[in-house]
This record gives sequence, C-alpha cells and structure tokens, in this order.
Amino acid sequence: MKSSLQSFDRSRLSQAVRATSVTTLSAAFVLCAVCIGAPAVHAADAQGTSISGIDPKTRPGDDFYRYVNGGWIDDAEIPADKSSWGVGAILAEATNERVADLIREAAKNSGASADAQRVGAYFNAYMDEAGIEAKGLEPIQADLTAIAAIKDKKALAHVLGSRLRADVDALNSTNFYTENLFGLWVVQGFHDPAHYHAYLLQGGLGLPDRDYYVSTSARMADLRTRYQAYIATVLTMSKVPDAAARAAEVFALELRLAQTHVKREDSEDVHKADNSWRKKDFAAKAAGMDWDAYFAGAGLSGQPDFIVWHPGAVTGAAAEVKATPLAVWQDYLTFHTINHVAGALPKAYSDARFAFFGTALSGTPQQSLRWKRALASTSSAVGFSVGRLYTERYFTADSKARAQKMVANIVTAFGDRIDHLDWMAPATKVQARAKLKTLYVGVGYPDKWKDYSGLTIRADDAVGNAERAELFNYQEAIARLGKPVDRYEWCMVPQVVNAVNMPMQNALNFPAAILQPPFFDASASDAHNYGAIGAVIGHEISHSFDDQGAQFDAEGRLQNWWTADDLAHFESSSKALATQYSAYKPFPDLAVNGQQTLSENIADLAGLLASHDAFRTALGRKSTAKGDADDREFFMAYGLSWRQKEREAALRRQIATDGHAPDNYRVSTVRNLDAWYSTFDVQPSQGLYLTPSQRVRVW
Repeated sequence: MKSSLQSFDRSRLSQAVRATSVTTLSAAFVLCAVCIGAPAVHAADAQGTSISGIDPKTRPGDDFYRYVNGGWIDDAEIPADKSSWGVGAILAEATNERVADLIREAAKNSGASADAQRVGAYFNAYMDEAGIEAKGLEPIQADLTAIAAIKDKKALAHVLGSRLRADVDALNSTNFYTENLFGLWVVQGFHDPAHYHAYLLQGGLGLPDRDYYVSTSARMADLRTRYQAYIATVLTMSKVPDAAARAAEVFALELRLAQTHVKREDSEDVHKADNSWRKKDFAAKAAGMDWDAYFAGAGLSGQPDFIVWHPGAVTGAAAEVKATPLAVWQDYLTFHTINHVAGALPKAYSDARFAFFGTALSGTPQQSLRWKRALASTSSAVGFSVGRLYTERYFTADSKARAQKMVANIVTAFGDRIDHLDWMAPATKVQARAKLKTLYVGVGYPDKWKDYSGLTIRADDAVGNAERAELFNYQEAIARLGKPVDRYEWCMVPQVVNAVNMPMQNALNFPAAILQPPFFDASASDAHNYGAIGAVIGHEISHSFDDQGAQFDAEGRLQNWWTADDLAHFESSSKALATQYSAYKPFPDLAVNGQQTLSENIADLAGLLASHDAFRTALGRKSTAKGDADDREFFMAYGLSWRQKEREAALRRQIATDGHAPDNYRVSTVRNLDAWYSTFDVQPSQGLYLTPSQRVRVW
C-alpha cells in the first residue's frame, strides 16, 4: 500500500513507530504464518508431520529458514508487479481485494455514510484515467506558475515553507521520497511527554537515503545516473528547455543536501536528536534562509520552539538556499512538484516514475494494476475511514477478545522475564515494571475514529484530493502543538497487514488485518498462534525495551532509568547481537549492518522468548523435552511467518536503508534460544550452532 505522497528521511524511532514490516508492497518483515495460494512443496519432517514448503534436504541446525521455507522458495515466483512476495504479501493482497470491493460498494451507494462516500469519491477520482489524461498538468498548473513567479530568496523560503508536511501515520512510514526540504513530526516532547511538540527532520532528497548519493559502489553510481535521467525526462515532458543540463543541476543540489544528512544509524541516536531551538535561533544557527518567511509559509509563525532532529542537515539546507542560484531551486521545485503527484497525473508521468522508482530502484518489472494504486492512495489519504469500513465487515468480537488475551499473556510473560533477570538491579526492575504497566495496547481498531469531515473530496479531482488530504493532515497535526497528548491515538490504519510500537507514546497497535487467518486463527492451536502472531506481539512489546525504547521511561520521557552496571550489561549484550548480525553477508559486496538493525533484532529475540514463555505457560508446563512436538510446531510457525522472496535490487535497497535485517537472518535468531536446540537436536557441527556462552540474552 505504498503511496507516492510525501514523506521524509527519518529513523525508525523518529517516525514515532516501530513497524514490524515496511509496507505491503515491499515488506522487510513478513507477518503471516502460512502461505495462501502460492506454490508449495509437501514433505514430511523427521517427526512425520505434514508441512507445506519445507526443504527436507536441509538440516534445521544448518539453516532453519531454508529448512522451513526452502521448497516454497524454490518453486514460488514473484509477481511482475511486486519487488517481493511471501505469505504477508499474499495475505495483504487478499485483504486489499476485500477493501477495494467495500470501497466500490460505498461509491455506488448514495445512502452510504459521509465517510463512506468520501472514500468512494477519492477512489473513483483516482480511477478516472480518461479525466486525468484530459487534464494533463492542469491540476498542478497553479503550483508550477507560483514556482515560476518566485523572484527572490525570501519568496523561495516562503514557498519551501508552504510545502512542509507532517508524518501522520505508519502506513507511510518508510522508504518514501520527499519533495519537501524538511519533514515535520508532531508528537510528545523528549522532556515533556504530556504535550505535543514540533520536530524538524532532514529531507529534500528524491532517492531513499544519503547513501544512494555518496556511496562509491558501481550499483549506486548507476542508480544516480538513472535518477538524473529521470529528472531530465520529467522536465522534458513538461516542456522545460535544456532539460538535461538543468536536471544535472537539480541532482547536484540534492547531492549537496545529502552530504549534510546524517547516516541512518546516527539518525537513530535520540541523544543526538535532542536539540531544542527557539524560533529566533534559526537565523544564527542555520544562516542563509529567511526563516520568518519559511515559517510563515508553513503556518508556524506562532510556534516558539522546535526540536531539531538533524541540525547539520537544517544548517546545510539553509546554506544551500543562499548559495544555489534561484533558477536551480525553481527547477528542483518543478521536478518534485510533478514527481510528488505523478501517480495521479497522465499515464506518461506515472509510467516514467515507475520506470525509475519501481523497476530501476526496486527491480519490479511491471506496475501494479490501477485499482491497487487507487486503493493505496485512498488508504494513505483517508485511511481510518477505509479501516472503519473494513473492520465493520470483517473483524469479529471473538477475534479481538482472543488477541487481547494473548497480548495479556505475553505482557505477563515479559514481566516475569524482568523479575527473573539475574543481572538487573531491583531499582531498575521497578522502573521496567512501571513501563510495562503503563503500556497501551490497541487491538483491531482505535476506540475513537479519526474525523475527516473537514476534508473536501471530489470525484473528478485526483490530484486535488491527494493534495487537500495531505494539507488536511498537516493542519490537523500543527493544530495539536502545545496541547495534551492523546496516548490512545492510533498511528496505523486497521486494514494494513502490520503492527507497530510507538516508543515515546509507550503504545502498540495491532491492526485488524493482521489478526486473521492464517496468521492468527481462532481455530488454530496455541503452538501455531503463539509462534506466529505471538512472536509479533512479543516483538512489539519488546520494542519498548530495545536499545532505543529502553531510553524512555514509563511516561515516555527521555531519561536514564538504569543503574550504571545494568546499563553496561544491556549495552554489552546488545553489542554482541549487533556483531552476530554484522557477520551475515547476503552478497559478496554487501553485509547486514548489525547496528542499523539492532533495535529490530533485539525485539525479534526478546519477543520470541516472551511468546515462547507464554506458550509454555498456556500448555501448563515450562520444561522443554528433546524433540517436543508442541515446540516444534511453535518454531515452525515462527519460521513460516517470515517466508518471502525478494528481487536483488529490492534486497540491496533494504540492506542499505532499512532498520530490519533480511527475513532469513531474522529467523536465525532462534539460534539464541536454548529450547530450539533441544527441539531440533541441533549439534555443534551444524552451521547455526552457538555454544551456550555465545547465545545472546538481552531480556
């Protein structure tokens, strides 16, 4: 459900979320336990259990991911419109079809609610290809004219400010491209968790990350060449003269901006992000920009202070505003204005955008069908209205009740693990317990639905709808500044196959779409459900205690609540896990970055342990016998939940930019659990074997 709408560079924590997957179109963490409708291999494991898609030639102790999924991987084909394919994507595809049918139904029903009619009108406008073709660039002509009319750097600053937008939901949380010089994030303050504050984040890049601009690898160099050619194509189609030379200047500007950005792993250091600037400080700390004009354009003239997450990038961007000729900035804005809404423009623009961002960047041969893109855009713009339609039809009270019971059991298990940590001091345990006690867990859908009544949607204005929705969400976000925080607010829509942790809010969302068969099945065994959805629940709980979440106290305040010895032990264990993952090398020229993926790896490990503890408690026995059949089903369900194939380009992009390790290595966290060794009789001669002292134990 990826949209072409705005976003900006930010770490996993600076999104206010810890998403278990990227999006349903390019998932880094696949969340289903079994495969629907995909090619499968049927075989019997050593215990005689019928399992679909395993590789019986691989020993579990050599490659557990391959053992569980190898047969399916060998036979499955990635659809032409996907960069990856697996059980999560298959479930998402089925869910999307249901949602699209609901939207079409709403569009035809004149008696539907205002919310449903708004959803239907948005979808229909995006589907009106003939109308879109007839209008050409007319829907953005006013924007292009305003850009051409910029006469000086003060006017430029005002226009740049008018394009500032806010990150408002986790559906649009990663791997998007920003047409805005900065991004705004409105959430509780580092030191004032009771009120909403304004965070300013680095942006301004068309490629996914600074590494795409500065890496010396041949592949990155080739992508830069292709991206510059795409800029030239857009300018040429828009009848900009001397397009190739002007595209080179636009790219050079983005390169200079990228050189001021911090690396992704540095962006995740919240202490480096803890920079409070008064509005009056910007002129001195980031000279070159007319900041009064910028904030006036952004509607933030009255905002007295900001938390500047990336001060170097803000300073660098302001210097570029002063140093770069006005004409280059105008070309930059022209290109990004068009690129920003290319999906809702005539086919030539949409196809050109996909040729680069879909095929060149992600290796996807074919653009998805129009209805899928319309659904993605609709869910991005009015996602909670779409989610309300979905949950009213497809999410049962029984499913919610059983999921809530599993959550409670796993929270209890995590608390028991805290109580029994032999390395943690009593004072630190009290603080950890307090944080667990205040954790909010939303299941299925929010208690209070978002109100879109102030948003105008027209059935003949695809571009205008997208822009108005973006502005509506932005204005709603800035209206919160200084007001009390709603701890129970959701950031993830119910119809997405995903889950999320918001560390500062100390809250979790488990959307309805992930709480359905086969990932979560009310008729399935506890072994299956705890191994699949239980591990996800544990993962999200654990994010409140990972290397970043653990820096916030029970109220969401950035504060050290550890004794010195406890913190040293935690950091030592975390470092060992980072080292373990940095040893994984998917390609000869590219390894996993264990520090970049550390938060997710800690959550995988701690979450699986907590879910296993809860499962054993549910069984009524805590010990694990050699070859235990229940544990075998638990671990197999866990391995199946990561089943996925990715195109090389997409996998390389994930390694470079994502906080999640590739799926096969995430499954390999089982090598740190003692119970896995006894269950599958893993021996020292096998590839995944770790001695007991080498097995990482964080929580």
